[in-house]
Amino acid sequence: MNTLFQKKRSVSADFDRFHSGDEFTIHSLIAMFDAKKEDARFCLSFHVAESGILLREFLHAKGISKRTLTATKYDGGDIRVNGFERNVRHPLQAGDEVLVCFPPERPSPGLHPENGVLNIVFEDDALIIINKPAGQSTIPSRDHPTGTVANALAGKFAHERLPSTVHVVTRLDRDTSGLICVAKNRHIHHLLSEQMTNSGFHRQYVAIVEGHINQDKFTINKPIGRKDGSIIERVVREDGQAARTDVEVLGRSEINGHDLTEIALILHTGRTHQIRVHMQWAGFPLHGDDLYGGNHGLIGRQALHCAAIKFTHPLTGEKVEFSCESPPDMKRLMNIEINQTK
Repeated sequence: MNTLFQKKRSVSADFDRFHSGDEFTIHSLIAMFDAKKEDARFCLSFHVAESGILLREFLHAKGISKRTLTATKYDGGDIRVNGFERNVRHPLQAGDEVLVCFPPERPSPGLHPENGVLNIVFEDDALIIINKPAGQSTIPSRDHPTGTVANALAGKFAHERLPSTVHVVTRLDRDTSGLICVAKNRHIHHLLSEQMTNSGFHRQYVAIVEGHINQDKFTINKPIGRKDGSIIERVVREDGQAARTDVEVLGRSEINGHDLTEIALILHTGRTHQIRVHMQWAGFPLHGDDLYGGNHGLIGRQALHCAAIKFTHPLTGEKVEFSCESPPDMKRLMNIEINQTK
């Protein structure tokens, strides 16, 4: 590797099964282009296995989009082959070393760093998985401009002097608990967003709904669109976007004559309020979901929790899965250990 680059941290991974023997390494580097300026950027280094491919085509095969290459060229990034700057039309030879340093991350001016509490499930140089409690927003809004997961992450990155910004991959409603995924830079966000678009990012939820569901398993495949006259509420409508939700019953309970069913749900699409809308349409609204017809007497929010996420790590190529238990309020609601029946 060129001596202009001083390694800060590194993680190596074998990509043979995806890239015909190309060796892949991630580096978080400090680039010293002059003695006066420290420039911390996210960089990727690749070893070229075969001759005859253009640099542009080689990088596209690594998941680096045309848009990202353009931003790298014009927005403070750097592309080098064997230590020398090259344009994307440069022909590569076997044994070449390619280094791509992406443009510096620029924090959003509207996102104020805060010293917030984060329940971190997993973290590496590329991404972070957080177990969000109910009652906390994922990102700032007009009604909740502070105290969000994004504010706390911005504070964490600033405190640790990480050259990262907050790129939310999966967000949850304020009153939904569970796992969210956040990328630490634009390139990783792009790769994970591509997985979501191509159904490679899987999420499993647990919910408690009104009523007694007789079927043990079923699928709801109904399009969802905005409700006429509302900027928030969604409904099942034929001119909406395709939406599919798989449902499996986990347990059935009765509390003071009130029937409840605990269910697991797998999303195949990511429409706004998809679970809440589909379960309302099926006649079993989420308990506590007053927007979509749920009873609000036993819990102070919609009883919905993102329990697991599974995807391919954008740098290692490994399948990764993360999970977390339902929070205490949902466990108490079902009184699982005492009253649950099948």
